[in-house]
Amino acid sequence: MNDTDLLEELVALSRLAGEEIMQIYAKDFAVDYKSDDSPVTDADLAANRVITAGLQRLTPNIPILSEESADISWQERQTWQRYWLVDPIDGTKEFIKKNGEFTVNIALIENGTPTMGVVYAPALNTCYLAAKAIGAFRECDEARIELKVTRKNKQGKIKVVGSRSHPSPELADYLAQFDDVEMVPKGSSLKLCLVAEGEADIYPRLGPTSEWDTGAGHAVAEIAGATVTQHDGSPLKYNQKESYLNPYFIVSRLDD
Repeated sequence: MNDTDLLEELVALSRLAGEEIMQIYAKDFAVDYKSDDSPVTDADLAANRVITAGLQRLTPNIPILSEESADISWQERQTWQRYWLVDPIDGTKEFIKKNGEFTVNIALIENGTPTMGVVYAPALNTCYLAAKAIGAFRECDEARIELKVTRKNKQGKIKVVGSRSHPSPELADYLAQFDDVEMVPKGSSLKLCLVAEGEADIYPRLGPTSEWDTGAGHAVAEIAGATVTQHDGSPLKYNQKESYLNPYFIVSRLDD
């Protein structure tokens, strides 16, 4: 299957998962908590089943790492050069609050780098999709537009997108370098996508995230032309260590 067809299959799969999610979203639902105190709902598990089954059908030889099935040993994972990285619902807290800012995340990781990704926000009917060989796009109400980041200098007002659910005390220190800052609160991996479409200039994530939170949005932002780096300027990589936690990172369209 070529990249164009595979990307379209991922979009369709994310929409199928979104349908499952929205059926539960429309009702009262129970919230359970995992061992790390992060919330999980029936919608997370239903979406995970849809996505996992779909990826196994599409690419039976590519392994899958999902937040909801992450008990895979480092000994096995470190042999992977190519794998699917999935968060069935990124922004479960936003899902529980019913503010619409949650996403389905599916990314293809090759040699530690996201090369294809879909971020679908079912409550907003908005899908971001990207592949290295094709480009990055935003799809809403059946209209699809290409995303191409235009660089911006650091003078003037800087739009900074940040988390609704995870404010970081380190953020104020980081933002002190800018003269004029406008905060743009947003949940889930939509923060990376806002930089990709130019609605925000920078997303400094100086707090905890896991790799499945960022892989798909990373693909969209980077393929659109934004930079996605660790806080020290080195590339943000995946599946390079036993822990699933990301280092602090910066997504930016600002000139160095």
